[in-house]
Amino acid sequence: MELMELATLMTVSIATFIAGLLLIGRPYSKIKSSWPQRAPFLGGGVPDTHAWSRFHVRYYPMTLLLIAFEMEMMFMYPWAVVYVAEGVKALVEMGMFLAILSVGIIYGWREGAFKWQ
Repeated sequence: MELMELATLMTVSIATFIAGLLLIGRPYSKIKSSWPQRAPFLGGGVPDTHAWSRFHVRYYPMTLLLIAFEMEMMFMYPWAVVYVAEGVKALVEMGMFLAILSVGIIYGWREGAFKWQ
C-alpha cells in the first residue's frame, strides 16, 4: 500500500471508531441537562450583549501597551543567549528594538492608557 492510502485508511478507521464510541455511549450517559446548563455563554446565563458587539475605543491604547510589553519580554529572553555569542552587535540591535517599542509605550501613555477610570 502506498503511504497516502495508508494515511487515508487510518484516518477513516479512527473517525469511525470515535463515532462508534460516541454512539454506543449515548444511551448510557447520565448527564441529562436542561438548556440553560448547556448554553455556551457565562456558565449557563443568558447573554446580555451580542457576540459581535464593538468595544469602546479606550481599550485600544491599553491593547497596544500589552502587545508592546509582550513583544519586549518575548524577545529579551532569547536575546540574552544571543548576546553572549554576538556581543556589541546584539546590544545595538536590542537597543533599536527597545527604542521602537518605547515609541508605542509613549504613545499609549500620551493617550492615557495608564489611567484607570
